[in-house]
Amino acid sequence: MKLLPLVSAVAALALCNLSAAAPALAQNAAPPPPTRPAMAPPFQGGPLAEGPWDLATQHGPIRAEVVARGLANPWGFVFTPDGDMLVTERPGRLRVIRDGVLDPNPIGGLPAMYTLGIAGLNDIALHPDFASNRLIYFAYSGNNPANENEQALMVARARWDGGASLTGWEIIFTAAPWYGAMTQPERCCGQGPAFGSFGGRILFDADGYLFITSGDRNYGELVTDTASHFGKILRLNDDGSVPPGNPWVGREGHAPEVWSTGHRNPLGLTINPFTGEMWESEFGPRGGDEVNRIMRGGDYGWMAVTQGFHYNGQQQEAIRGVAGKVDPVLAFGPPSLNPGNLTFYSGDLFPEWRGDMFLASFTQGVLRYETDATGHPIGRPEHLLRELGQRWRDVRTGPDGALYLLTDQADGAVIRVTPGG
Repeated sequence: MKLLPLVSAVAALALCNLSAAAPALAQNAAPPPPTRPAMAPPFQGGPLAEGPWDLATQHGPIRAEVVARGLANPWGFVFTPDGDMLVTERPGRLRVIRDGVLDPNPIGGLPAMYTLGIAGLNDIALHPDFASNRLIYFAYSGNNPANENEQALMVARARWDGGASLTGWEIIFTAAPWYGAMTQPERCCGQGPAFGSFGGRILFDADGYLFITSGDRNYGELVTDTASHFGKILRLNDDGSVPPGNPWVGREGHAPEVWSTGHRNPLGLTINPFTGEMWESEFGPRGGDEVNRIMRGGDYGWMAVTQGFHYNGQQQEAIRGVAGKVDPVLAFGPPSLNPGNLTFYSGDLFPEWRGDMFLASFTQGVLRYETDATGHPIGRPEHLLRELGQRWRDVRTGPDGALYLLTDQADGAVIRVTPGG
């Protein structure tokens, strides 16, 4: 692929800043039409073998090896400046890998979490000044302390000195409304259980703002409620306060934390380091999984616009090209791809992959897309690591230039991919 020069943080973020007050502009700036990749062989599943695995790719051999296993549905991970790797487990635990060895004891200091079904501890992010302030951020599902029958997506921060426990756990954001507390409109289409679609991916951008993906909680009718956080991507300061540049700050009836809307269950979030643009992946219902370029004030259409089928078999008549809505860059299925996180490879171990987009999935391996000079995926993807038969939750470029991944399994693992011999 051909890459743009690295842009400054200010100029890069300006690429995302389309005004919410100008939907026609957002529509005209919509990405190219979605492409539907060739279907991969059926997903087989099953336990992970011992490895390592020497595999062929379009750009030569690779080697995949297990860094750690025995993790309970690992969901997100980060590398610290000290060389450690912190991994979240969905049942509510935080683990550390030091020098390639998983500490058998979880890190303490985390509260009890709501972990029914696919709810639980989700993503993790380091504060941009972690080396000096030791602050770590977590997204998770929690109970209302005043009513255990109500739950919400929460974001908290705490300090970690490298030892056995976190200190100073502080909730800085709770998605509103509490599920179960709001007046509930009638739901259509068999949307799924109340313990689903929390979202829960977080990251800091180059300017130190914290972005949070918040799912629709399987209540798509509430996404168009501008006062709610359902089906939104949010932007906060590092202390949980609202930045003045958010698109709906000061508008009556609008949640000021919202950056974009019209999402179902956004489970992937990344920034392309070569262009500064923000990208998101999200679960559709039966099909309709998406990859989106995230723009300030963008409305991505859920649930009025979808390219998937609802769980009762119903499909919306309008699937793309609706005025004021931003179409996906990529759309998949049915059957569902079930996307995890995504990343743009920025290491040096794989020069042929530099700038390519990698998308983790539950059913079709890890999809690698070449990208054009603007950072958009082009052509059909290469399906990697299907031979391992795993549900892939997260994918990131490591500080050593290797590609690191998490398997979302009851006996989950961290996988490292390097060039083969």
